[in-house]
Amino acid sequence: MVGAGVLSLLYAMAQMGWGLGITVMILSWVITLYMLWQMVEMHEIVPGGKRLDRYHELGQEAFGEKLGLWIVVPQQLLVEVGTCIVYMVTGGKSIKKVHETFCPECTPIKTSYWIMVFVSVNFVLAQLPNFNSISAISLGAAVMSLTYSFIAWGASIKKVIPPDVSYNVKMKSTSDGVLNFFSALGDVAFAYAGHNVVLEIQATMPSTAEKPSKVPMWKWCIWAYIGVAICYFPVAFDGYYMFGNMVDDNILITLKHPAWLIAIANLFVVIHVVGGYQVFAMPVFDMIETYLATRLNFSPSSTLRVITRTLFVGVTMLIEISILFFGSLLGFLGGFPFAPTLHFLPCIIWLKLKKPRKYGLSWTINWICIVIGVLIMTLSPIGALRNIIVSAKNYKFFS
Repeated sequence: MVGAGVLSLLYAMAQMGWGLGITVMILSWVITLYMLWQMVEMHEIVPGGKRLDRYHELGQEAFGEKLGLWIVVPQQLLVEVGTCIVYMVTGGKSIKKVHETFCPECTPIKTSYWIMVFVSVNFVLAQLPNFNSISAISLGAAVMSLTYSFIAWGASIKKVIPPDVSYNVKMKSTSDGVLNFFSALGDVAFAYAGHNVVLEIQATMPSTAEKPSKVPMWKWCIWAYIGVAICYFPVAFDGYYMFGNMVDDNILITLKHPAWLIAIANLFVVIHVVGGYQVFAMPVFDMIETYLATRLNFSPSSTLRVITRTLFVGVTMLIEISILFFGSLLGFLGGFPFAPTLHFLPCIIWLKLKKPRKYGLSWTINWICIVIGVLIMTLSPIGALRNIIVSAKNYKFFS
């Protein structure tokens, strides 16, 4: 649940200010936890022991075989592929930061080359067959994410607050401030990214009528969200208190001292996004290989796995080394594909399958979440796309 999106939360706070920032952060935590509960509950909603092990299977149960597939799969693919792309630039920039910290005299190396270094590890790990086979990698990634989050807010607390710190929203004009706020909404949405693989993870757990998988799954989801709160809120709130609006789009770039500790934190980020890449890529591998085997009659084999997964990693690498807009890319992805799958698609499916009483508590809460999710999906890509266009004026591809 704790992803690289935590690194941009301080930047998002600087775009929103104290009041709106705290409100959006806490509201996002509550809404996405509620969405998570709904998805865990709906995993075994069909009588007779049938389990909905994929997000698109849940969509098909609600909307029908064809329509459900077309509603869910494109959005889920955008989320998972987009996350993989963001994790690549995060890993590459973090390796670069480590190198520059330990070797300040060395000749600077382009970020795109560091991304290639990061990708070389994923070419190998992508060949692991399924979720169970990456459990150790996922555990290591989770430990690293907790560790660098603690380092980020711990280093922020240790820093002396500069006398000229400002908590005013930094903007050139009112329209500039509004568009930056829209982009910040997407940054926050991106930070809550685990829902898109929750059903695939729950599918690996045993389930019986006496002991349904939703019981232990929900218990560990609660623990995960406690971890999210421990990591996200101090990084965003303490960091903003210390730095105000003078921040980069990655808190570990903003922090410079102590240099050795920040370098270690960046190294932990690298380890985390290596594991995170595998978690979000695995459902994509599953979709591609299933399509090739069932629709195009390819024989399932290790050769098919090597070719498809190597091509996927290679294509996402080429996309990422072309465009390196970390903060704006998070805002765009957080709004366009993430908001539907995180904020309102589970609500629509819940209303469709559970059919709660009209104007009752469940019905009302779900419709409020749907409205909020649609607003995030509509507004945040506008702000992020505008920031990308502004940044692109002085940008060179493959730089």
